[in-house]
Amino acid sequence: MIETASPPRTAATPLVVQRRRSIAANLHAAFSIAAYVFLYAPILILVLFSFTTDAFGARLTGFTFNWYAQLLDDKRLVSATLNTLQVGIVSTIVSTALGTTMALAMERFRFRGRTGVDALLYLPVVIPEIVMALSLLAFFAFAFQILEGLFNISLRNGLATVIISHIAFSISFVVIVVRASLQGFDRRLEEAAQDLGANEWQTFWRVTFPIILPGIIGGALLAFTISLDDFVISFFTGPGVNLLPIEVYSQVKRSITPKINAISTLMLLVSMTLVLLSQAVQRKR
Repeated sequence: MIETASPPRTAATPLVVQRRRSIAANLHAAFSIAAYVFLYAPILILVLFSFTTDAFGARLTGFTFNWYAQLLDDKRLVSATLNTLQVGIVSTIVSTALGTTMALAMERFRFRGRTGVDALLYLPVVIPEIVMALSLLAFFAFAFQILEGLFNISLRNGLATVIISHIAFSISFVVIVVRASLQGFDRRLEEAAQDLGANEWQTFWRVTFPIILPGIIGGALLAFTISLDDFVISFFTGPGVNLLPIEVYSQVKRSITPKINAISTLMLLVSMTLVLLSQAVQRKR
Protein backbone atom coordinates (compact mmCIF):
# COMPACT_ATOMS: atom_id res chain seq x y z
CA MET A 1 0.00 0.00 0.00
CA ILE A 2 1.50 3.25 -1.14
CA GLU A 3 0.96 6.30 1.08
CA THR A 4 0.75 9.63 -0.63
CA ALA A 5 2.34 12.52 1.21
CA SER A 6 0.00 15.38 1.98
CA PRO A 7 0.99 18.68 0.43
CA PRO A 8 2.85 20.97 2.82
CA ARG A 9 0.90 23.82 4.36
CA THR A 10 1.78 27.12 2.88
CA ALA A 11 2.17 30.10 5.12
CA ALA A 12 -0.27 32.92 4.73
CA THR A 13 0.89 35.42 2.17
CA PRO A 14 1.97 38.86 3.39
CA LEU A 15 -1.11 40.38 1.76
CA VAL A 16 -3.47 38.14 3.79
CA VAL A 17 -1.61 38.93 7.02
CA GLN A 18 -1.76 42.62 6.24
CA ARG A 19 -5.51 42.44 5.62
CA ARG A 20 -6.08 40.61 8.92
CA ARG A 21 -4.10 43.23 10.79
CA SER A 22 -6.00 45.98 9.03
CA ILE A 23 -9.37 44.45 9.99
CA ALA A 24 -8.27 44.04 13.61
CA ALA A 25 -7.01 47.62 13.71
CA ASN A 26 -10.28 48.92 12.27
CA LEU A 27 -12.34 46.93 14.78
CA HIS A 28 -10.18 48.23 17.61
CA ALA A 29 -10.57 51.81 16.39
CA ALA A 30 -14.34 51.42 16.02
CA PHE A 31 -14.66 49.98 19.52
CA SER A 32 -12.53 52.79 20.98
CA ILE A 33 -14.60 55.46 19.23
CA ALA A 34 -17.86 53.88 20.45
CA ALA A 35 -16.53 53.73 24.02
CA TYR A 36 -15.44 57.37 23.96
CA VAL A 37 -18.79 58.45 22.51
CA PHE A 38 -20.65 56.49 25.18
CA LEU A 39 -18.58 58.04 27.97
CA TYR A 40 -18.20 61.64 26.84
CA ALA A 41 -21.22 62.40 24.63
CA PRO A 42 -23.50 63.06 27.67
CA ILE A 43 -20.88 65.44 29.10
CA LEU A 44 -20.62 67.28 25.78
CA ILE A 45 -24.42 67.57 25.58
CA LEU A 46 -24.50 68.95 29.14
CA VAL A 47 -21.96 71.65 28.22
CA LEU A 48 -23.78 72.58 25.00
CA PHE A 49 -27.15 72.86 26.74
CA SER A 50 -25.67 75.26 29.31
CA PHE A 51 -25.54 77.90 26.52
CA THR A 52 -29.06 77.40 25.14
CA THR A 53 -31.71 80.12 25.26
CA ASP A 54 -34.45 77.60 26.00
CA ALA A 55 -35.80 78.18 29.52
CA PHE A 56 -36.13 74.45 30.17
CA GLY A 57 -32.79 73.48 28.68
CA ALA A 58 -34.35 70.83 26.47
CA ARG A 59 -33.56 72.33 23.06
CA LEU A 60 -30.73 74.23 21.45
CA THR A 61 -32.72 77.29 20.43
CA GLY A 62 -29.85 79.79 20.59
CA PHE A 63 -26.57 80.75 22.21
CA THR A 64 -26.30 82.83 25.39
CA PHE A 65 -24.17 83.36 28.49
CA ASN A 66 -27.13 84.56 30.58
CA TRP A 67 -27.33 81.34 32.62
CA TYR A 68 -23.75 81.82 33.78
CA ALA A 69 -24.50 85.43 34.70
CA GLN A 70 -27.52 84.36 36.73
CA LEU A 71 -25.33 82.15 38.91
CA LEU A 72 -23.90 85.24 40.61
CA ASP A 73 -27.42 86.42 41.54
CA ASP A 74 -28.28 83.15 43.27
CA LYS A 75 -27.35 83.70 46.94
CA ARG A 76 -27.76 80.04 47.85
CA LEU A 77 -25.36 78.98 45.13
CA VAL A 78 -22.81 81.62 46.12
CA SER A 79 -23.05 80.53 49.77
CA ALA A 80 -22.77 76.87 48.78
CA THR A 81 -19.71 77.60 46.66
CA LEU A 82 -17.97 79.44 49.51
CA ASN A 83 -18.75 76.62 51.96
CA THR A 84 -17.50 74.03 49.48
CA LEU A 85 -14.25 75.93 48.94
CA GLN A 86 -13.78 76.28 52.71
CA VAL A 87 -14.27 72.56 53.24
CA GLY A 88 -12.02 71.70 50.32
CA ILE A 89 -9.15 74.02 51.29
CA VAL A 90 -9.09 73.11 55.00
CA SER A 91 -9.45 69.37 54.41
CA THR A 92 -6.79 69.45 51.68
CA ILE A 93 -4.24 71.24 53.89
CA VAL A 94 -4.77 68.93 56.86
CA SER A 95 -4.98 65.70 54.84
CA THR A 96 -1.88 66.62 52.82
CA ALA A 97 0.17 67.28 55.97
CA LEU A 98 -1.01 64.09 57.69
CA GLY A 99 -0.84 61.99 54.52
CA THR A 100 2.72 63.09 53.73
CA THR A 101 3.83 62.31 57.26
CA MET A 102 2.20 58.88 57.16
CA ALA A 103 3.69 58.12 53.73
CA LEU A 104 7.18 58.91 55.01
CA ALA A 105 6.62 56.77 58.09
CA MET A 106 5.34 53.82 56.05
CA GLU A 107 8.26 53.96 53.61
CA ARG A 108 11.08 54.73 56.04
CA PHE A 109 10.28 52.73 59.17
CA ARG A 110 9.42 49.13 60.05
CA PHE A 111 7.23 48.79 63.14
CA ARG A 112 4.82 46.34 64.71
CA GLY A 113 1.39 46.50 63.10
CA ARG A 114 2.68 48.12 59.92
CA THR A 115 0.77 45.67 57.71
CA GLY A 116 -2.48 46.44 59.52
CA VAL A 117 -1.93 50.19 59.22
CA ASP A 118 -1.20 49.77 55.53
CA ALA A 119 -4.48 47.90 55.04
CA LEU A 120 -6.41 50.56 56.95
CA LEU A 121 -4.92 53.29 54.75
CA TYR A 122 -6.29 51.63 51.62
CA LEU A 123 -9.68 50.87 53.18
CA PRO A 124 -11.36 54.23 52.32
CA VAL A 125 -10.27 53.77 48.71
CA VAL A 126 -11.71 50.29 48.18
CA ILE A 127 -14.91 50.34 50.25
CA PRO A 128 -18.12 51.84 48.79
CA GLU A 129 -18.58 55.51 49.59
CA ILE A 130 -22.00 54.90 51.12
CA VAL A 131 -20.40 52.55 53.65
CA MET A 132 -17.81 55.20 54.49
CA ALA A 133 -20.56 57.80 54.93
CA LEU A 134 -22.67 55.61 57.20
CA SER A 135 -19.66 54.65 59.32
CA LEU A 136 -18.71 58.31 59.80
CA LEU A 137 -22.29 59.18 60.67
CA ALA A 138 -22.37 56.43 63.31
CA PHE A 139 -18.99 57.53 64.65
CA PHE A 140 -20.09 61.15 65.11
CA ALA A 141 -23.32 60.06 66.79
CA PHE A 142 -21.38 57.84 69.21
CA ALA A 143 -18.71 60.50 69.89
CA PHE A 144 -21.27 63.25 70.49
CA GLN A 145 -23.15 61.00 72.91
CA ILE A 146 -19.97 60.39 74.93
CA LEU A 147 -19.05 64.08 74.98
CA GLU A 148 -22.53 65.03 76.06
CA GLY A 149 -22.40 62.52 78.91
CA LEU A 150 -18.95 63.59 80.09
CA PHE A 151 -19.04 67.36 79.64
CA ASN A 152 -22.78 68.04 79.32
CA ILE A 153 -22.36 69.74 75.93
CA SER A 154 -24.64 69.22 72.97
CA LEU A 155 -23.00 68.86 69.57
CA ARG A 156 -24.60 68.43 66.17
CA ASN A 157 -23.36 67.57 62.71
CA GLY A 158 -22.37 70.61 60.69
CA LEU A 159 -19.57 72.15 58.68
CA ALA A 160 -16.92 70.88 61.13
CA THR A 161 -18.05 67.26 60.79
CA VAL A 162 -18.00 67.57 57.00
CA ILE A 163 -14.41 68.84 57.12
CA ILE A 164 -13.35 66.01 59.44
CA SER A 165 -15.05 63.48 57.17
CA HIS A 166 -13.32 64.83 54.07
CA ILE A 167 -9.98 64.67 55.88
CA ALA A 168 -10.66 61.07 56.85
CA PHE A 169 -11.13 59.81 53.29
CA SER A 170 -8.67 62.19 51.60
CA ILE A 171 -5.66 61.06 53.64
CA SER A 172 -5.57 57.70 51.88
CA PHE A 173 -5.32 59.28 48.42
CA VAL A 174 -2.52 61.59 49.58
CA VAL A 175 -0.61 58.67 51.09
CA ILE A 176 -0.88 56.65 47.86
CA VAL A 177 0.42 59.49 45.68
CA VAL A 178 3.24 60.52 48.04
CA ARG A 179 4.37 56.92 48.57
CA ALA A 180 4.58 56.54 44.80
CA SER A 181 6.92 59.55 44.67
CA LEU A 182 9.09 57.95 47.38
CA GLN A 183 9.63 54.79 45.34
CA GLY A 184 13.23 54.68 44.20
CA PHE A 185 14.23 57.62 46.38
CA ASP A 186 18.03 57.73 46.66
CA ARG A 187 18.79 57.83 50.37
CA ARG A 188 22.42 58.57 49.59
CA LEU A 189 21.43 62.19 48.91
CA GLU A 190 20.26 62.52 52.52
CA GLU A 191 23.38 60.81 53.79
CA ALA A 192 25.54 63.20 51.77
CA ALA A 193 23.71 66.19 53.22
CA GLN A 194 24.20 64.90 56.76
CA ASP A 195 27.89 64.23 56.07
CA LEU A 196 28.19 67.90 55.08
CA GLY A 197 26.84 69.00 58.46
CA ALA A 198 23.07 69.22 57.96
CA ASN A 199 20.85 67.93 60.74
CA GLU A 200 17.73 65.85 60.13
CA TRP A 201 15.42 68.87 59.91
CA GLN A 202 17.66 70.69 57.42
CA THR A 203 18.09 67.50 55.40
CA PHE A 204 14.35 67.08 55.11
CA TRP A 205 13.58 70.65 54.01
CA ARG A 206 16.56 71.08 51.69
CA VAL A 207 16.87 67.60 50.19
CA THR A 208 13.88 65.32 50.81
CA PHE A 209 11.06 67.85 50.55
CA PRO A 210 12.07 69.36 47.17
CA ILE A 211 12.39 65.89 45.65
CA ILE A 212 8.99 64.64 46.79
CA LEU A 213 7.27 68.04 46.32
CA PRO A 214 5.64 67.07 42.97
CA GLY A 215 4.08 64.04 44.67
CA ILE A 216 2.82 66.18 47.56
CA ILE A 217 1.30 68.69 45.13
CA GLY A 218 -0.30 65.88 43.15
CA GLY A 219 -1.80 64.36 46.29
CA ALA A 220 -3.10 67.74 47.44
CA LEU A 221 -4.75 68.45 44.08
CA LEU A 222 -6.34 65.01 44.06
CA ALA A 223 -7.64 65.49 47.61
CA PHE A 224 -9.08 68.90 46.73
CA THR A 225 -10.78 67.55 43.61
CA ILE A 226 -12.38 64.67 45.51
CA SER A 227 -13.54 67.02 48.28
CA LEU A 228 -14.97 69.47 45.76
CA ASP A 229 -17.08 66.82 44.00
CA ASP A 230 -18.12 64.73 47.00
CA PHE A 231 -21.84 64.34 47.60
CA VAL A 232 -22.58 61.14 49.53
CA ILE A 233 -20.31 61.74 52.54
CA SER A 234 -21.21 65.44 52.69
CA PHE A 235 -24.91 64.62 52.56
CA PHE A 236 -24.75 62.14 55.45
CA THR A 237 -22.25 63.89 57.74
CA GLY A 238 -23.46 67.46 57.24
CA PRO A 239 -27.27 67.61 57.16
CA GLY A 240 -28.40 71.17 56.67
CA VAL A 241 -24.98 72.37 55.48
CA ASN A 242 -25.29 74.22 52.18
CA LEU A 243 -22.63 72.70 49.91
CA LEU A 244 -22.43 72.99 46.15
CA PRO A 245 -23.03 69.31 45.18
CA ILE A 246 -25.98 69.13 47.59
CA GLU A 247 -27.41 72.44 46.34
CA VAL A 248 -27.15 71.24 42.74
CA TYR A 249 -28.96 68.04 43.68
CA SER A 250 -31.74 69.94 45.45
CA GLN A 251 -32.26 72.26 42.48
CA VAL A 252 -32.37 69.35 40.07
CA LYS A 253 -35.17 67.79 42.15
CA ARG A 254 -37.23 70.99 41.86
CA SER A 255 -36.68 71.75 38.19
CA ILE A 256 -34.04 71.34 35.52
CA THR A 257 -32.95 74.61 33.94
CA PRO A 258 -29.88 75.58 31.92
CA LYS A 259 -28.55 77.18 35.11
CA ILE A 260 -28.05 73.66 36.50
CA ASN A 261 -26.16 72.78 33.34
CA ALA A 262 -24.01 75.88 33.81
CA ILE A 263 -23.20 74.92 37.41
CA SER A 264 -22.31 71.40 36.35
CA THR A 265 -20.14 72.71 33.53
CA LEU A 266 -18.18 74.95 35.90
CA MET A 267 -17.71 72.09 38.38
CA LEU A 268 -16.58 69.85 35.53
CA LEU A 269 -14.12 72.50 34.33
CA VAL A 270 -12.60 72.98 37.79
CA SER A 271 -12.33 69.23 38.41
CA MET A 272 -10.74 68.52 35.03
CA THR A 273 -8.28 71.39 35.48
CA LEU A 274 -7.17 70.12 38.86
CA VAL A 275 -6.85 66.53 37.66
CA LEU A 276 -4.85 67.56 34.59
CA LEU A 277 -2.64 69.74 36.74
CA SER A 278 -2.07 66.82 39.10
CA GLN A 279 -1.13 64.54 36.21
CA ALA A 280 1.20 67.18 34.77
CA VAL A 281 2.99 67.47 38.10
CA GLN A 282 3.33 63.69 38.33
CA ARG A 283 4.73 63.42 34.82
CA LYS A 284 7.21 66.17 35.56
CA ARG A 285 8.34 64.23 38.60
